[in-house]
Amino acid sequence: MISKETIDKVFDAARVEEVIGDFVQLKKSGSNFKGLSPFTEERTPSFMVSPVKQIWKDFSSGKGGNVVAFLMEHEHFTYPEAVKYLAKKYNIEVEETEQSDEQKQQADERESMYLVSEYAKGYFEDVLWNTEPGKAVGLTYFKERGFTDETIKSFGLGYSPDEWETFTKEALAQGYQLEFLEKTGLTIVKENAASPTGRKQFDRFKGRVMFPIQSMSGRVLGFGGRILTNDKKAAKYLNSPESAIYHKSKVLYGIYHAKQTIAKEDNCYLVEGYTDVIQFHQRGIENVVASSGTALTPEQIRLIHRLTNNITVLFDGDAAGLRASVRGIDLILEQGMNVKVCAFPEGEDPDSFAKANSLDAIKQYLEEHAKDFIRFKASMLMEEAKDDPIRKADTIRDIVNSISKIPDRIQREVYVQECSRIMDISEEVLFNTLAQIGRKEITDADKKFRKERRDQGMQVVKDPERTLQKIDQQYLLERKIIEVLLLYGKKTEEFEDFVLKQDDEGELQLERVVHRSCVFEKIFLDLQDDEIELSNPIFRKVYPQLIQQLNEKEDFTVKTFVQTMEDDVADEVTSILMEEEKYILHRWEEQDILVKDKNDTVGQLVSEIVLSLRCFLIDKRVIELQEKTLENKDGNSEILEEIMNYHQLKRLLAKKLNRVL
Repeated sequence: MISKETIDKVFDAARVEEVIGDFVQLKKSGSNFKGLSPFTEERTPSFMVSPVKQIWKDFSSGKGGNVVAFLMEHEHFTYPEAVKYLAKKYNIEVEETEQSDEQKQQADERESMYLVSEYAKGYFEDVLWNTEPGKAVGLTYFKERGFTDETIKSFGLGYSPDEWETFTKEALAQGYQLEFLEKTGLTIVKENAASPTGRKQFDRFKGRVMFPIQSMSGRVLGFGGRILTNDKKAAKYLNSPESAIYHKSKVLYGIYHAKQTIAKEDNCYLVEGYTDVIQFHQRGIENVVASSGTALTPEQIRLIHRLTNNITVLFDGDAAGLRASVRGIDLILEQGMNVKVCAFPEGEDPDSFAKANSLDAIKQYLEEHAKDFIRFKASMLMEEAKDDPIRKADTIRDIVNSISKIPDRIQREVYVQECSRIMDISEEVLFNTLAQIGRKEITDADKKFRKERRDQGMQVVKDPERTLQKIDQQYLLERKIIEVLLLYGKKTEEFEDFVLKQDDEGELQLERVVHRSCVFEKIFLDLQDDEIELSNPIFRKVYPQLIQQLNEKEDFTVKTFVQTMEDDVADEVTSILMEEEKYILHRWEEQDILVKDKNDTVGQLVSEIVLSLRCFLIDKRVIELQEKTLENKDGNSEILEEIMNYHQLKRLLAKKLNRVL
């Protein structure tokens, strides 16, 4: 367990915009920050961060919360792990009791897989530095690649002993379960009748140097292992298999070490292999990641897009590498990103080039040879086409097809003009070709839509869940009460009330009374007078906590309240707190639409909410009484009298609200 003092220190030190800024590229938007959602695929920002309230809200997925909630959602941390991550980031010593073997066993499946992977990283590092085979084989290999001790330790490089089950036995002896060793792919388990247990187990990465693959926050997801012998039957590089924590298509090697520099430089260099990343990083170019030998995927591109809008693809000069880069470019363009391409001289790759050149020389080469994708693709394809007119036409069509992937219309037009100049062909022809591609995509989409409609038409059974949703007025009013308490609870306002008094003729009349009071006190007393309880379970949970903190804490702030939120209420509370930020995303002021500031009329707002809730509950009670009269044929006089009294009360409330019934 982590001590309360440590948790308090972490929350005091942590800045939500700094922490999230490590994972998402944030841009200033008034007093807040906005960026692309890290939880959904989108091209326009719907993710908001409030430094004042120390909360975040993702309007596309509905998720939200404090800084710990973000790490739990994004990195799948447990609460203690999120606190430890923040403590490490802000150099805070964590006071806790050591985790027992029993606690390890009680951890859920994903968490157990993370624990096993973290243990394996430490084990392979220990073997590399502290055993004779590790130093003689593994460390020698890394030194020959030109890696310094500091670099080797920074990337957590290691060595797996060239023995069948040394790692597995050691992990089992330390209390880690074979089930999770197998699920992470660190251990291979096979049926074996000759074995006493009926199974045979052995280490997957036997005799390989190890490259830990880390998430953006530094969690170990899997491993890449390189064999050092000339065994033709064994793969040169071997990766961890897909698992609950490791999805190859969604991971970029080096993203943990590169994320801050990518955001700072507003550019990401994309290479192919582990050693390319490490060599560049060691030379001083840290904003570099690798797709780990796999074809580039949309998920990997979106991972980069959270940090920057610019990618420079680096590759060696072989033909296979060129073709692979061309395929990846279209995917990058589809995500609305700016892409450049840089090829190294023949026979060189990013690793060898970085090893042989100084930092200044590398920077100069990248600056001089990084081409815009149009120039790169045109020069490469035109070289293949030579003087063949048919192949040249296919090349132009191929380039226009790439341009069609760009979402931004202005950018598309600029690239068409550039293509026209380079390929010596009229813009009109290129725009016509672009239009044809667009029409074909629309036609294909229309056909798909019509087919889906036809398929749905064949289904004669109606979906019982597809019913028209009615507006829940009571939920909206209760939500407004929580919102006002959060935003203005401590504010002192002038409230206008009306007291019932009899006139000379015995008729009830409303007499105006003005008094000053704290907003939370006004709401609490009004709801208590009418014995009103909130019906929504989340609001019923939040309301007494809010009233208590507003009453007891002179220095009450939204930030401190958010820190105490439980998971089940975080999404709802952050939605309320970030409601106004949601309208900032719509940019009303740019459209000359002025939105009224609620601060101007807090007293009136509070009175209207409470009175509206009273009116709603009266209507609800009247309906219940009317249904009761239908059930009871006799003795309804008392019920009817009660209904009349409620109607009279509602008319008085309507006068307060200045409404016509």
